Amino acid sequence: MNRDDNQSQHSEYIAAVNVVQLLKTKGHIAYLAGGCVRDLLLGIDPKDFDVATDATPENIGQYFKRTASVGAAFGVMLVRDYGCTIEVATFRSDGVYSDTRRPDSVQFSSPIEDAQRRDFTINALFMDPLEDSNSPKIIDFVEGMIDVEKRVLRAVGDPEARLREDHLRALRGVRFAAKYGLAIEKRTFDSIRNHASELSGVSVERIGEEMRKMLIHSSRTESCKLIDQLDLDNAIFGDSKQFDPTVMKALPIEVEYSVVLVALAIGRGFIIGNDVGKICSHYRRVLDLSNNDRDSMKAILIGVGEFNQKWSGLSIAMKKRLLSLEHAVFSLEILKILNHEQAQVIFDERSSLEQSFGGLSPEPFVSGADLIELGLKPGPDFKFVLDSSYDAQLEGAVRTKLAAIAFASQLAKERAINEQ
Repeated sequence: MNRDDNQSQHSEYIAAVNVVQLLKTKGHIAYLAGGCVRDLLLGIDPKDFDVATDATPENIGQYFKRTASVGAAFGVMLVRDYGCTIEVATFRSDGVYSDTRRPDSVQFSSPIEDAQRRDFTINALFMDPLEDSNSPKIIDFVEGMIDVEKRVLRAVGDPEARLREDHLRALRGVRFAAKYGLAIEKRTFDSIRNHASELSGVSVERIGEEMRKMLIHSSRTESCKLIDQLDLDNAIFGDSKQFDPTVMKALPIEVEYSVVLVALAIGRGFIIGNDVGKICSHYRRVLDLSNNDRDSMKAILIGVGEFNQKWSGLSIAMKKRLLSLEHAVFSLEILKILNHEQAQVIFDERSSLEQSFGGLSPEPFVSGADLIELGLKPGPDFKFVLDSSYDAQLEGAVRTKLAAIAFASQLAKERAINEQ
């Protein structure tokens, strides 16, 4: 974490403590809650800090000057009095989850009931930061501290009930287990696997969002392995292909999402050279990808195929064009994993091409305006002459603008004669 992140995290912590302190002065119970407590106990810098309290949304709106309601019916308010946005939620118990996503109703309740409605024990802990600043008090109604110490992921209460409430909890469990290096407790593991097919009833938007969180994290390979082990693959991808982690585990920690998608597709059986459009459209649909993610994935896969199967037969101009494409660096990153020898050949030749006349992607000598001055009109011939002139430049066949214009003029005349 860089200095700015540290300062932001410290500022949010102070803001959350100030919220807790003010609520306590008003006679309420107030704790840090959920993910921030889990992360602190696991030695990880929390992404944000939330507060849970017995104060109602109406109380919170009265006590603080800068608030916003983001779910008052569920007891959730945002407080911005201390320079950071702190989510403050009223302790609650949930009614029936008839849509397997959110409760039909909630009832404001006690800390213990609030803890018992949560998904996993590591997410159901509270912390009192004012009890002892050197060793804040942990409030644990679900034996979550034992699970933190043993690094175990366990559902709160009956795992079958937790999964019935929200089927996406199966994927959340995978993400938490992989991200924090936790073993999934047997009853929880068995419940997820036994109800794996029910995940298919969750919207692709929610599944896609959860998968993106998994895949952009450094624990992505472990997440994919767990998806296989828990038989969740068919509900997510529409098939039960065995995941091969070879490509994904070789990726850098920080990597573009589209590169991870390529590694996922290859790991799940896609063969370079097959129908790229079909596989990218499939992942676009099942993971709710953006058009940009789909197009980037497609460009990388096409590039891998070009580098791996066609490189030796390409002209110098085509090699330079291919190396200059936006996603070429990502295609080579994947190729290096799949075929290190071929990738090395290309890296060596790239160095040579970079040193050749004009480098990889020089500014074209001939522009569309130049061709119009020569009397050409936009159309197929126009593009052919423009592309051919640039290829000649990339090959080093023309080395000045004057020579390139002459080349283009001659080519245009030949095209005109051939069409007569």
